[in-house]
Amino acid sequence: MTDTAPPAHASGPPSPALDGCAAATARLLERLGEIDDLVIRRPCRLPGWTVGHLLTHLARSADGMAQVLEAAAVGERLAQYPGGRPQRAADIEEGATRSAAACLNDVRRSAEHLETTFAEASDAVWESSGLGWEGEPWPCRQIPFRRWREVEFHHVDLGFGYEAEDWPEDFVSLALVDTLDVLPARIGELGQRARFLAWLAGRRDNPGVIDFAPF
Repeated sequence: MTDTAPPAHASGPPSPALDGCAAATARLLERLGEIDDLVIRRPCRLPGWTVGHLLTHLARSADGMAQVLEAAAVGERLAQYPGGRPQRAADIEEGATRSAAACLNDVRRSAEHLETTFAEASDAVWESSGLGWEGEPWPCRQIPFRRWREVEFHHVDLGFGYEAEDWPEDFVSLALVDTLDVLPARIGELGQRARFLAWLAGRRDNPGVIDFAPF
């Protein structure tokens, strides 16, 4: 996926994304204080996942992002998930069966580690890159926005009362542009792309059924 915020050609720390990510993480951690072992097993809003799956994903994702930045600090390129999608899936399944306390501690620890890694990153790190899932370059300065987006989206996915309408204006402005930028690649059939374009241009009241590839 191509991230359009912040731009990869900028220099120095991506401060707006860093600030937004920190605030979003604080909101999430505050809400997670109410989870117990019954809640951790219940389904979240993502098909096939429990709350435990989602919290494990947030923790492993944060660890992977920190690893990318730490590798960049010593002049190396590392992928967020060195084992690719199979590693990601296996880690999530393994972690999802833990107790609520274990999941919560993991989320808090990984978030704190990532925040520390953000704070310690030099300008040289922000100007370097890691690797995406398919081995493509992943600019390090895009990682804070990617994490911010992930935390905001998955906070809603938990189904704990935080909804899209609660997203802050600065996040909506950045994430909407980013999401619209990749829409063409997520609609594979030409007729569906044409109907969607007509709807966006005010030429249709309804675009009909559109099959979006996973985000």
